[in-house]
This record gives sequence, C-alpha cells and structure tokens, in this order.
Amino acid sequence: MIIAIDGPAGSGKSTVARRAALQLGFHYLDTGAMYRALTVAALARGIAPGDAAALEDLARTMPLRFGYADGDPLPSKVFIGDVDVTETIRKPEVDRQVSEVSAHPAVREAMVDQQRSVAQSDSYVIEGRDIGTVVFPAAELKLFITASPEERARRRAAQNAERGLAADYDTILVAIRARDDFDSSREVAPLRPDDDALCIDTTQLSIDETVALVVDLAKETRG
Repeated sequence: MIIAIDGPAGSGKSTVARRAALQLGFHYLDTGAMYRALTVAALARGIAPGDAAALEDLARTMPLRFGYADGDPLPSKVFIGDVDVTETIRKPEVDRQVSEVSAHPAVREAMVDQQRSVAQSDSYVIEGRDIGTVVFPAAELKLFITASPEERARRRAAQNAERGLAADYDTILVAIRARDDFDSSREVAPLRPDDDALCIDTTQLSIDETVALVVDLAKETRG
C-alpha cells in the first residue's frame, strides 16, 4: 500500500508522515530531502541551479542514502556518500535554491525513477509535492496537507530556532509565500492536490490530531 502525502513547505507533512508510518508499520520516504540533498551537492560542486544537464547527471550519480538509529525503523539521517547532510539540507541557502533545482524536467525524471524503485516492494508513506499527481498516481490513499502561510511560517521559525538556524518570522513568511508561488506555477509537476486527494488543513490541528486522522484514513482504506 502506498500513502501519498503532498503539501507546501511548513505544512507539517514530514512529521505527520513519519509518525503515521511508525504507527502503521510502514516504511517512510521523504522525497523533499532527496531534492534538498541534490541541492546541497550542487552547491558544493558549484553547479548553478539553472544548469539542468549537470543537475540531471548529478541526480543519477549522487550516492544518496538514508541512515537509521539503532532500533529505529524510520530514517533519521541523510548522507551523500559518507557525509552527513541531515542539518545542511535545512539551511536557508538550500531553501532558496531547492525549488529551482527541482523544477527541471530531467531532474524530476531522475528522482522519480529512484523514488519508484525504492517503494516498489513494500508499504510506504511517501511525502513530497507531486507524489499523488506524478510519482504514484495510483496510490491507494492520497492526501494533501496544508495550513495557512502564517501558521507554516510560525512552525518553520520554531523548527529553525531549535536547530540553531535563522528564525526570523517575517523573512520566513516571505520565503514561504515565494516558494508556494513558484511550486504551484511551475510547468512540470506543479504543487496541487490530485483530483482524488483528500485535503487536510492543519492550521487549527495539532500534530497528534493530524496523525490520528491520517492513520484512521489509512486503516479505512486498507479495509
């Protein structure tokens, strides 16, 4: 069974997906972390975010892997080769470039191939921005998790503060609105709920409430 969870930045979909996967006994795949890792690798190599050919080649050859803590069924680390980029992929400079990096058709094709390969043999909760519309259009359950831009900015500022990153609310709000505009208007795989996706607005919901709703929907769908 595939549960496809899409939604904009800061909607809480990553946390919800991880916790729901844990409760359901499913695997979890964060496709956004894959694009962020690609962006980190491109920055390190001096590849411009507009260089589609170089980015495609990097996407197909980058030694990306996820790391697991002892006894934890969900990945907690992201590596490029032996380099831990778990914190690096959340830095503001990555936030600023990941949308442009991920907008190239050839880059998305390369990443989608990897995502489908990973999830072909087991049950997964997979989250991103085009999982239900492009990557797994036949997913048994499709969810679109969102929240108001203001609430998403508040959450991201709190997360950044915990990580010791830039946490100015107004700056983050501007960046979130800009990314929403970019992701929803791009020609390839724009951010949008699929026609048969269930939309969940988490502005007034806690993480626990949202996770419980997702788990219940999954159990109903699985029958």
